[in-house]
Order: sequence, then C-alpha cells, then structure tokens
Amino acid sequence: MPAIDIASWVLLMAGGGFCLIGGIGLHRLPDFYTRMHGAGITDTLGAGLVILGLVLQAGWTLVAVKLVFILVILWLTSPTSTHAIAKAARASGLEPVTGDDAGASHEGSSHEGAGGAASA
Repeated sequence: MPAIDIASWVLLMAGGGFCLIGGIGLHRLPDFYTRMHGAGITDTLGAGLVILGLVLQAGWTLVAVKLVFILVILWLTSPTSTHAIAKAARASGLEPVTGDDAGASHEGSSHEGAGGAASA
C-alpha cells in the first residue's frame, strides 16, 4: 500500500474520530456554550481532516482543488458563525454555566442565596 494511501486513511480515520467526539459532546455537555465547543470540533477539525484525507485520495485533479476551496470556506465560516451565535446568545441573556452552577445541573438540585447552599 502506498504511503499516500496510508496518510489519507489516517486523516480520514482521525477526522471521523473527531466528528464522533464532537457528536458525543453535543449530547453530554451541560449547557449551550460548551455544546457549541463540541459542534466547533466537529465542524472545523473533524470535517477538515476528512476533507484533507479526501484531497489525498483525489490526487492532483480538479476534484482536489474543489475540496481545498471547500476546506478554506469551512475554516473561515465555521469559527465566525460559532462566534456570532455565541455572541447573540450572550446578548439575549443566556448565561454560561459556571463552576458554582455545575453541581446543580448534574444533580438536579437548586441553589438558593448568595452562598449557593442548597435548601434543606
């Protein structure tokens, strides 16, 4: 097996792995902002590695040039749109989960008062 095929399959498998990790992150992470991080991993790194693997499979053809254009557009638009969505969510009043809030979202308890003590 030629080295270019091995490199291509490594990139494809790594991209698929990052897409899987990002998908799991979308389901497991506790709030909107951390889920956006999982989506960003899937968009930028996972899809980017898959496209790079496909470029190696395509060789020096017009298909490879088109894939590179798609990759550049993806790398420019994905972080920009993620930032815009997070900024809009913050402007609309959606607060991120902080270390003080993390226990409540996982345990289902509610915090009361300034000290964050749960009611008895």
